[in-house]
Amino acid sequence: MKFVLAGLFGVIFGCGILLSGMGNPAKVLNFFDFAGRWDPSLAFVMGGALMVTMIGYRLVLPRGAPLLEASFALPTNTKLDAPLLGGSALFGVGWGITGFCPGGVVPMLASGHAGPVIFVGGLIAGIIVASAARGMMSTPAKPVAVVSP
Repeated sequence: MKFVLAGLFGVIFGCGILLSGMGNPAKVLNFFDFAGRWDPSLAFVMGGALMVTMIGYRLVLPRGAPLLEASFALPTNTKLDAPLLGGSALFGVGWGITGFCPGGVVPMLASGHAGPVIFVGGLIAGIIVASAARGMMSTPAKPVAVVSP
């Protein structure tokens, strides 16, 4: 049942992205073009999403647990560390260059255009590289045996 609901909510999200025009990279890029064709509609879409989220958190979190899970999966890390800041900056730069957001590009995969497919391919490659880099940084260095002559 939870997979059916997740799919349904994903379709609703995708329809919202498409209806709001946020799947169109030109519309998103125009939001960042303050000196030219500035389009404030992205701010209204994001503001609406924040309002729905704030109301949802107020209504749902006091329940103690979601309907189809044993507990909520909320983040526990509250630190502003290098991975968070670096990832946020990389997200912003990628969004500003391409006009695609990782969540908003998924409905655009069905458009038949190459841009969303290339973006998702780059996104997956970036995830693989970041995971490999994190794995290499977290493994302790192997001790070197010193052999005396």
